Amino acid sequence: MTSVDPYRSLAAPAMSSGAEVIELSSDEDEEPVPSTTALARRAPSSPPDVKPLLFADADVKPLLLYPPGYGALVPVKTEEPVPVPVATASPPPRALPPPRVCRQFWKSGDYVVARRNPDADAPGGRNRLRINPRFLHSNATSHKWAFGAIAELLDNAIDEVNTGATFVCVNKFTNPRDGNPSLLIQDNGGGMDPEALRRCMSFGFSDKQSDAFIGQYGNGFKTSTMRLGADVIVFTQNQNNGVPTGSIGLLSYTFLMETGCDDVLVPTVDYQYDPTTASYIQMLRHDQKLFSSNLGILLKWSPFASEAELLKQFDDMGEHGTKIIVFNLWFNDDGDMELDFISDEKDILITGAHKKVKTNKLEKIATQNYISTRLRYSLRAYASILYLHIPDNFRIVLRGCDVEPHNIVNDLMYRECVLYKPQIAGLTESSVITTIGFVKGAPDIDVQGFNVYHKNRLISPFWKVANNSYGKGRGVVGILEANFIKPTHDKKDFEKSNLYQRLELRLKDMTYEYWDLHCHRVGYDNKSLSKAARALNRANHMNAGSSPISAPPRLLVANIPTSSGGIPRLSASAAREKINSLESHSTNNMGLKRKFDSLCAMMDNADDQDGQNHTDGVDVSQRKRFSEYRTLTLENDKLRNECLQYEESEKQLVMKEQKLRSEIAEAKKKYQELLKELGSLDVKEENS
Repeated sequence: MTSVDPYRSLAAPAMSSGAEVIELSSDEDEEPVPSTTALARRAPSSPPDVKPLLFADADVKPLLLYPPGYGALVPVKTEEPVPVPVATASPPPRALPPPRVCRQFWKSGDYVVARRNPDADAPGGRNRLRINPRFLHSNATSHKWAFGAIAELLDNAIDEVNTGATFVCVNKFTNPRDGNPSLLIQDNGGGMDPEALRRCMSFGFSDKQSDAFIGQYGNGFKTSTMRLGADVIVFTQNQNNGVPTGSIGLLSYTFLMETGCDDVLVPTVDYQYDPTTASYIQMLRHDQKLFSSNLGILLKWSPFASEAELLKQFDDMGEHGTKIIVFNLWFNDDGDMELDFISDEKDILITGAHKKVKTNKLEKIATQNYISTRLRYSLRAYASILYLHIPDNFRIVLRGCDVEPHNIVNDLMYRECVLYKPQIAGLTESSVITTIGFVKGAPDIDVQGFNVYHKNRLISPFWKVANNSYGKGRGVVGILEANFIKPTHDKKDFEKSNLYQRLELRLKDMTYEYWDLHCHRVGYDNKSLSKAARALNRANHMNAGSSPISAPPRLLVANIPTSSGGIPRLSASAAREKINSLESHSTNNMGLKRKFDSLCAMMDNADDQDGQNHTDGVDVSQRKRFSEYRTLTLENDKLRNECLQYEESEKQLVMKEQKLRSEIAEAKKKYQELLKELGSLDVKEENS
């Protein structure tokens, strides 16, 4: 950012000497002035009515402008707007020259300033921090993974639930200029007014200060979009204060590099929609000259060659929402586009990351197909576990198909809930309940680790805390929401604070404790048990024989009721109360650290008391405990399933009720029409 005299124009680097730099917005409190130039809002199939001033076709280099907050600005001038001539047809798309920017992200940081702005340090100017365009690239390197950048944009859409958003759509967009694929992300949230869009395109501005929001740093949009592609254009519609507005902004690394700018410049234009005439009216923040300058840059460096094409992007957005198009997507080191839109028409993949090893071993096939592997290359798999709970009535639509949430808890067997109360400096933070268990298919599936969420957002997927060479902890997976530690800015890790280190040690201990108690249930030899118990475990597993990978091994129990006749059916409310009582009972019997009395210790104590072998009695007691535990677990699962069925039935009944009410309303409407029609007829009744 440069130092700027608030009442003088600045010469633009790499531009003709006659060009001037006009800033984007005003520090004054004056409202933008709509011009009298109106553009009709058209249906997608209607021909264009107008033609804007196309600076891209003129032999004049466009004017540059500064983003908001980077200096004092010129007050709004009252000038007559320049009329926009009517066109008979849209001009053909004008191909851009081959860009000098390297299309490989990790090699595109080389940036050369063509000429330094001579007015940057002008006497009397306001000193301010300036941002070299190269910072856009270096700032985006915080995202090592392309899906992490897409997740940032999904977070913004999830935050829009607070303003009424019901969906976010991620899809392929074909650039009309060159036919190359681009990435489109669109939501129907509240959108942004002109000032909010300028804050979004700037650095460090954020209105998300509440715990209800995922984002808070005001940097995610810039890092994510610049990590995915060289350029991004934003369309947003807003209904604040009852005034419908539409704004368009362009953040283009290609534009900055091709023109050799020494500061980050962002062209933005605003419109006010008039519903009475179904037309857009240009909103002049300063004058028509500045608006035309911004528009000229947009038409030259964006995928759209005319103002009519720009405004057409609002047609499918409704009254409010935001559409983001990232174009000139980056390539990988092999020269291939990093995002793969071709291999799966219902998904977006990471090019080259999906390399299945050909094998006939069932355990390797199961590991490759499990979500811990697929999330590395499949956006659909990653998005399915990205949020612990999807907000009600909200959908993530990926390439035309909804993303079904994947609850990892449902993949676990022999589940336990462990209460953890982090403490630091003598103060107890909020309690955290960790669900832990063996993943279905263990030990054949080589998966382990904890999925740690923060404010409902996945930060560390399958975080492997138990690192050893002898396989202890294999197959143990956990889920928790740790809101007491802060994530890094890229939301791919946590800050390495004391709380983080304590959590890591606790999760490691938790893994080993769970392993010592339950590893024999999936076929491992638990050396903490007595010889008799270990022999019994081996016999049970041998009797169980070979089973499918998804089937849990046989338990050390007998005569466990599994039919519905053994478990009473309850109403939905009674079932919910029963589940809550079971969960509270389980929670009340948990300590900060579980102290398990192993079966071996029980037998040793029994032998030491009278010198006699009480193996049979202890085994019977242990079996009885397992049987009771299994019975409660089955009852719990049964009640949960019944609750889900009742809730689904309730939803269907509500939908049926709405449908019937709609049909009744239609019937009443038709009845009224028939009454009117009957009244209009001159019918006389005859008395017999």
